[in-house]
Amino acid sequence: MKFKTAIVPLFASAALFGATGAWAATFKVAVGDAQGGTQWELATTFKKSFEQKVGGKHKLDLFPNGQLGSEEDTVSNAAMGTLDFSILAINNITPFSPTVGVLTLPYVIQSAEEAKKLTTGDVGKELTENTVRDAKVRIVGWAYSGFRVLTNSKKPVKTLADLQGLKIRVPKNEIMIASYQSWGLNPTPMAWSETFTALQQRVVDGQDNPYITISAMKFNEVQKYITNIRYVFSLEPLVVSEALFKKQPADVQKAILDAGAEATEHSYKFLLATEDKIKKELTAKGMQISDPADGEKEFIAKATQTVWPKFHASIGGKDKLDKVLKTLGRQ
Repeated sequence: MKFKTAIVPLFASAALFGATGAWAATFKVAVGDAQGGTQWELATTFKKSFEQKVGGKHKLDLFPNGQLGSEEDTVSNAAMGTLDFSILAINNITPFSPTVGVLTLPYVIQSAEEAKKLTTGDVGKELTENTVRDAKVRIVGWAYSGFRVLTNSKKPVKTLADLQGLKIRVPKNEIMIASYQSWGLNPTPMAWSETFTALQQRVVDGQDNPYITISAMKFNEVQKYITNIRYVFSLEPLVVSEALFKKQPADVQKAILDAGAEATEHSYKFLLATEDKIKKELTAKGMQISDPADGEKEFIAKATQTVWPKFHASIGGKDKLDKVLKTLGRQ
Protein backbone atom coordinates (compact mmCIF):
# COMPACT_ATOMS: atom_id res chain seq x y z
CA MET A 1 0.00 0.00 0.00
CA LYS A 2 1.40 3.38 -0.93
CA PHE A 3 1.61 6.16 1.59
CA LYS A 4 -0.59 9.13 0.86
CA THR A 5 2.37 11.45 1.12
CA ALA A 6 3.94 9.71 -1.87
CA ILE A 7 1.12 10.50 -4.28
CA VAL A 8 0.56 14.20 -3.96
CA PRO A 9 0.66 16.20 -7.21
CA LEU A 10 4.04 17.44 -8.37
CA PHE A 11 5.14 20.60 -6.54
CA ALA A 12 2.16 20.31 -4.16
CA SER A 13 4.48 19.50 -1.27
CA ALA A 14 5.49 23.16 -0.97
CA ALA A 15 5.62 25.42 -3.99
CA LEU A 16 5.49 29.16 -3.53
CA PHE A 17 6.23 32.37 -5.32
CA GLY A 18 9.08 34.17 -3.62
CA ALA A 19 9.28 37.90 -3.06
CA THR A 20 10.93 38.37 -6.45
CA GLY A 21 8.16 36.48 -8.22
CA ALA A 22 10.48 33.55 -9.03
CA TRP A 23 9.05 30.07 -8.59
CA ALA A 24 10.37 28.41 -5.46
CA ALA A 25 9.75 24.80 -4.54
CA THR A 26 10.48 22.30 -1.83
CA PHE A 27 11.14 18.91 -3.40
CA LYS A 28 10.57 15.63 -1.61
CA VAL A 29 13.38 13.07 -1.43
CA ALA A 30 12.41 9.51 -0.47
CA VAL A 31 15.20 7.64 1.33
CA GLY A 32 14.71 3.91 1.73
CA ASP A 33 17.10 3.38 4.68
CA ALA A 34 17.15 4.85 8.15
CA GLN A 35 19.27 7.83 9.14
CA GLY A 36 22.93 6.99 9.62
CA GLY A 37 23.39 4.77 6.59
CA THR A 38 24.93 5.31 3.19
CA GLN A 39 21.69 6.49 1.62
CA TRP A 40 21.26 9.13 4.31
CA GLU A 41 24.84 10.31 3.88
CA LEU A 42 24.26 10.71 0.14
CA ALA A 43 20.94 12.47 0.73
CA THR A 44 22.26 15.02 3.22
CA THR A 45 25.29 15.79 1.05
CA PHE A 46 23.09 16.20 -2.04
CA LYS A 47 20.68 18.45 -0.14
CA LYS A 48 23.41 20.76 1.13
CA SER A 49 25.13 21.00 -2.25
CA PHE A 50 21.95 21.52 -4.28
CA GLU A 51 20.52 24.19 -1.97
CA GLN A 52 23.81 26.07 -2.08
CA LYS A 53 23.96 25.91 -5.87
CA VAL A 54 20.46 27.36 -6.28
CA GLY A 55 21.09 30.02 -3.65
CA GLY A 56 18.32 28.75 -1.40
CA LYS A 57 15.73 29.27 -4.12
CA HIS A 58 14.66 25.62 -3.87
CA LYS A 59 14.75 23.28 -0.87
CA LEU A 60 14.90 19.53 -0.40
CA ASP A 61 12.94 17.68 2.30
CA LEU A 62 14.32 14.26 3.21
CA PHE A 63 12.05 11.38 4.25
CA PRO A 64 14.14 8.43 5.53
CA ASN A 65 13.21 4.89 6.48
CA GLY A 66 10.63 4.34 3.76
CA GLN A 67 8.23 7.05 4.93
CA LEU A 68 7.07 7.68 1.36
CA GLY A 69 6.49 4.03 0.53
CA SER A 70 8.55 1.04 -0.52
CA GLU A 71 11.58 1.65 -2.70
CA GLU A 72 9.84 0.14 -5.71
CA ASP A 73 6.80 2.36 -5.07
CA THR A 74 9.01 5.43 -5.14
CA VAL A 75 10.24 4.53 -8.62
CA SER A 76 6.66 4.23 -9.84
CA ASN A 77 5.68 7.51 -8.21
CA ALA A 78 8.69 9.36 -9.60
CA ALA A 79 7.93 7.94 -13.05
CA MET A 80 4.39 9.33 -12.79
CA GLY A 81 5.70 12.70 -11.61
CA THR A 82 4.09 12.45 -8.18
CA LEU A 83 7.42 12.15 -6.34
CA ASP A 84 10.50 14.25 -6.97
CA PHE A 85 13.60 12.28 -5.89
CA SER A 86 14.34 8.85 -4.45
CA ILE A 87 17.42 7.05 -3.14
CA LEU A 88 17.06 3.29 -3.27
CA ALA A 89 18.94 0.03 -3.61
CA ILE A 90 19.85 -0.71 -7.22
CA ASN A 91 17.99 -4.03 -7.14
CA ASN A 92 14.73 -2.09 -6.69
CA ILE A 93 15.19 -0.16 -9.92
CA THR A 94 16.17 -3.22 -11.95
CA PRO A 95 12.54 -4.42 -12.40
CA PHE A 96 11.80 -1.13 -14.17
CA SER A 97 15.02 -0.96 -16.20
CA PRO A 98 16.46 -4.48 -16.47
CA THR A 99 19.76 -3.52 -18.11
CA VAL A 100 20.85 -1.97 -14.80
CA GLY A 101 20.94 -5.56 -13.56
CA VAL A 102 24.37 -6.00 -15.15
CA LEU A 103 25.79 -4.28 -12.07
CA THR A 104 24.07 -6.77 -9.78
CA LEU A 105 25.27 -9.95 -11.47
CA PRO A 106 27.21 -11.92 -8.86
CA TYR A 107 30.94 -11.21 -8.69
CA VAL A 108 31.00 -8.77 -11.61
CA ILE A 109 32.14 -5.95 -9.31
CA GLN A 110 35.05 -7.02 -7.13
CA SER A 111 36.14 -3.77 -5.45
CA ALA A 112 34.93 -0.29 -4.54
CA GLU A 113 37.24 1.10 -7.21
CA GLU A 114 35.54 -1.02 -9.86
CA ALA A 115 32.10 0.10 -8.67
CA LYS A 116 33.06 3.76 -9.01
CA LYS A 117 34.68 3.23 -12.41
CA LEU A 118 31.55 1.63 -13.81
CA THR A 119 28.98 4.02 -12.37
CA THR A 120 30.80 7.25 -13.23
CA GLY A 121 32.07 6.15 -16.65
CA ASP A 122 30.54 5.19 -19.97
CA VAL A 123 28.71 2.19 -18.53
CA GLY A 124 26.99 4.39 -15.97
CA LYS A 125 26.01 6.94 -18.64
CA GLU A 126 24.45 4.23 -20.78
CA LEU A 127 22.51 2.82 -17.82
CA THR A 128 21.23 6.31 -16.97
CA GLU A 129 19.97 6.72 -20.53
CA ASN A 130 18.24 3.37 -20.22
CA THR A 131 16.51 4.27 -16.95
CA VAL A 132 15.20 7.48 -18.51
CA ARG A 133 13.86 5.45 -21.43
CA ASP A 134 12.50 2.50 -19.45
CA ALA A 135 11.58 3.86 -16.02
CA LYS A 136 11.07 7.59 -16.67
CA VAL A 137 13.58 8.43 -13.94
CA ARG A 138 17.11 9.77 -14.28
CA ILE A 139 20.06 8.58 -12.18
CA VAL A 140 21.88 11.70 -10.95
CA GLY A 141 24.02 10.21 -8.18
CA TRP A 142 25.29 7.01 -6.61
CA ALA A 143 25.85 5.87 -3.05
CA TYR A 144 28.52 3.21 -2.54
CA SER A 145 27.58 0.92 0.33
CA GLY A 146 30.15 -1.83 -0.06
CA PHE A 147 29.71 -5.55 -0.51
CA ARG A 148 26.59 -7.27 0.77
CA VAL A 149 27.76 -9.60 3.52
CA LEU A 150 25.67 -12.46 4.88
CA THR A 151 24.30 -12.33 8.42
CA ASN A 152 22.38 -14.98 10.32
CA SER A 153 21.26 -15.80 13.85
CA LYS A 154 22.07 -19.51 13.95
CA LYS A 155 25.67 -20.46 13.12
CA PRO A 156 28.95 -19.45 11.49
CA VAL A 157 28.89 -19.96 7.71
CA LYS A 158 32.11 -20.60 5.81
CA THR A 159 31.08 -23.06 3.11
CA LEU A 160 28.08 -23.80 0.92
CA ALA A 161 27.43 -26.81 3.13
CA ASP A 162 27.17 -24.50 6.16
CA LEU A 163 24.61 -22.41 4.29
CA GLN A 164 22.18 -25.27 3.76
CA GLY A 165 19.07 -25.26 5.93
CA LEU A 166 19.13 -21.53 6.64
CA LYS A 167 16.16 -19.36 5.71
CA ILE A 168 17.65 -16.27 4.06
CA ARG A 169 15.73 -13.11 3.20
CA VAL A 170 16.55 -11.55 -0.16
CA PRO A 171 15.08 -8.57 -2.01
CA LYS A 172 12.45 -9.25 -4.64
CA ASN A 173 15.16 -9.36 -7.28
CA GLU A 174 15.49 -12.24 -9.72
CA ILE A 175 19.28 -12.10 -9.99
CA MET A 176 19.82 -12.21 -6.24
CA ILE A 177 17.25 -14.98 -5.85
CA ALA A 178 19.00 -16.96 -8.59
CA SER A 179 22.36 -16.49 -6.87
CA TYR A 180 21.14 -18.19 -3.71
CA GLN A 181 19.42 -20.89 -5.74
CA SER A 182 22.76 -21.63 -7.41
CA TRP A 183 24.11 -22.25 -3.91
CA GLY A 184 21.36 -24.79 -3.16
CA LEU A 185 18.97 -22.57 -1.20
CA ASN A 186 15.41 -21.45 -1.79
CA PRO A 187 15.63 -17.88 -0.42
CA THR A 188 12.68 -15.85 0.89
CA PRO A 189 11.94 -12.72 -1.17
CA MET A 190 10.74 -9.99 1.17
CA ALA A 191 10.18 -6.25 1.17
CA TRP A 192 12.87 -4.23 2.91
CA SER A 193 10.35 -2.69 5.32
CA GLU A 194 9.47 -6.16 6.65
CA THR A 195 13.01 -7.45 7.10
CA PHE A 196 13.93 -6.39 10.64
CA THR A 197 10.68 -7.74 12.10
CA ALA A 198 11.08 -11.01 10.20
CA LEU A 199 14.59 -11.45 11.61
CA GLN A 200 13.42 -10.50 15.09
CA GLN A 201 10.56 -13.00 15.01
CA ARG A 202 12.76 -15.70 13.41
CA VAL A 203 10.55 -15.91 10.34
CA VAL A 204 13.89 -15.91 8.51
CA ASP A 205 17.33 -16.72 9.89
CA GLY A 206 19.42 -14.26 7.92
CA GLN A 207 19.85 -11.67 5.20
CA ASP A 208 22.63 -9.92 3.32
CA ASN A 209 23.50 -6.23 3.29
CA PRO A 210 26.59 -4.02 3.53
CA TYR A 211 28.23 -3.36 6.89
CA ILE A 212 27.01 0.23 6.89
CA THR A 213 23.41 -0.90 6.48
CA ILE A 214 23.76 -3.62 9.12
CA SER A 215 24.94 -0.96 11.56
CA ALA A 216 22.36 1.68 10.60
CA MET A 217 19.49 -0.82 10.87
CA LYS A 218 20.82 -2.24 14.17
CA PHE A 219 20.79 -5.78 12.83
CA ASN A 220 23.28 -6.68 15.55
CA GLU A 221 20.25 -6.80 17.85
CA VAL A 222 18.75 -9.74 15.92
CA GLN A 223 21.78 -11.32 14.18
CA LYS A 224 25.02 -12.77 15.52
CA TYR A 225 27.09 -14.16 12.62
CA ILE A 226 28.57 -12.37 9.59
CA THR A 227 30.16 -14.04 6.57
CA ASN A 228 32.18 -11.89 4.18
CA ILE A 229 30.64 -13.06 0.94
CA ARG A 230 31.28 -10.53 -1.80
CA TYR A 231 28.79 -11.57 -4.44
CA VAL A 232 27.14 -8.14 -4.91
CA PHE A 233 28.56 -4.67 -4.39
CA SER A 234 25.66 -2.62 -3.08
CA LEU A 235 24.90 0.50 -5.09
CA GLU A 236 22.21 3.01 -4.16
CA PRO A 237 21.25 5.28 -7.06
CA LEU A 238 19.74 8.72 -6.51
CA VAL A 239 17.01 9.20 -9.10
CA VAL A 240 14.96 12.23 -10.09
CA SER A 241 11.62 12.16 -11.83
CA GLU A 242 12.36 12.79 -15.49
CA ALA A 243 9.12 14.80 -15.71
CA LEU A 244 10.37 17.07 -12.94
CA PHE A 245 13.87 17.30 -14.39
CA LYS A 246 12.63 18.38 -17.80
CA LYS A 247 10.47 21.11 -16.28
CA GLN A 248 13.45 22.77 -14.64
CA PRO A 249 15.39 25.64 -16.21
CA ALA A 250 18.94 24.88 -17.34
CA ASP A 251 20.56 26.30 -14.20
CA VAL A 252 18.47 24.08 -11.91
CA GLN A 253 19.14 21.02 -14.06
CA LYS A 254 22.86 21.77 -13.83
CA ALA A 255 22.57 22.19 -10.06
CA ILE A 256 20.90 18.78 -9.77
CA LEU A 257 23.58 17.07 -11.87
CA ASP A 258 26.52 18.84 -10.21
CA ALA A 259 25.18 18.24 -6.70
CA GLY A 260 24.64 14.59 -7.59
CA ALA A 261 28.23 14.26 -8.79
CA GLU A 262 29.56 15.87 -5.61
CA ALA A 263 27.41 13.62 -3.42
CA THR A 264 28.64 10.59 -5.37
CA GLU A 265 32.29 11.48 -4.74
CA HIS A 266 31.55 12.10 -1.07
CA SER A 267 29.81 8.71 -0.76
CA TYR A 268 32.84 6.91 -2.15
CA LYS A 269 35.17 8.59 0.32
CA PHE A 270 32.70 7.99 3.14
CA LEU A 271 32.68 4.24 2.47
CA LEU A 272 36.47 4.00 2.45
CA ALA A 273 36.70 5.99 5.67
CA THR A 274 34.03 4.22 7.72
CA GLU A 275 33.69 0.53 6.81
CA ASP A 276 36.60 -0.79 8.90
CA LYS A 277 35.42 1.27 11.88
CA ILE A 278 31.92 -0.20 11.57
CA LYS A 279 33.29 -3.75 11.46
CA LYS A 280 35.06 -3.14 14.77
CA GLU A 281 31.94 -1.63 16.30
CA LEU A 282 29.79 -4.60 15.29
CA THR A 283 32.37 -7.02 16.68
CA ALA A 284 32.35 -5.08 19.95
CA LYS A 285 28.57 -5.48 20.03
CA GLY A 286 28.90 -9.26 19.88
CA MET A 287 28.77 -10.11 16.20
CA GLN A 288 31.19 -12.77 14.93
CA ILE A 289 32.81 -12.17 11.52
CA SER A 290 34.29 -14.92 9.36
CA ASP A 291 35.55 -15.31 5.79
CA PRO A 292 34.38 -18.02 3.37
CA ALA A 293 36.67 -20.99 3.01
CA ASP A 294 39.00 -21.25 0.00
CA GLY A 295 38.68 -17.59 -0.94
CA GLU A 296 34.99 -18.01 -1.79
CA LYS A 297 35.86 -20.15 -4.81
CA GLU A 298 32.89 -22.50 -4.55
CA PHE A 299 30.47 -19.57 -4.15
CA ILE A 300 31.98 -17.83 -7.18
CA ALA A 301 31.99 -20.90 -9.42
CA LYS A 302 28.37 -21.83 -8.75
CA ALA A 303 27.04 -18.28 -9.15
CA THR A 304 28.93 -17.18 -12.24
CA GLN A 305 28.45 -20.42 -14.15
CA THR A 306 24.73 -20.64 -13.37
CA VAL A 307 23.49 -17.06 -13.03
CA TRP A 308 25.38 -15.08 -15.67
CA PRO A 309 24.06 -17.02 -18.70
CA LYS A 310 20.51 -16.99 -17.31
CA PHE A 311 20.38 -13.19 -17.38
CA HIS A 312 22.22 -12.33 -20.59
CA ALA A 313 18.93 -11.51 -22.32
CA SER A 314 17.50 -9.31 -19.55
CA ILE A 315 20.60 -7.12 -19.30
CA GLY A 316 20.56 -6.49 -23.05
CA GLY A 317 22.73 -9.34 -24.28
CA LYS A 318 25.99 -11.05 -23.41
CA ASP A 319 27.84 -8.22 -25.14
CA LYS A 320 26.72 -5.85 -22.38
CA LEU A 321 28.37 -8.04 -19.76
CA ASP A 322 31.45 -8.43 -21.95
CA LYS A 323 31.67 -4.62 -22.23
CA VAL A 324 31.59 -4.27 -18.45
CA LEU A 325 34.24 -6.94 -17.96
CA LYS A 326 36.43 -5.35 -20.65
CA THR A 327 36.08 -1.97 -18.94
CA LEU A 328 37.37 -3.62 -15.77
CA GLY A 329 40.24 -5.31 -17.60
CA ARG A 330 38.69 -8.77 -17.36
CA GLN A 331 37.46 -11.00 -20.16
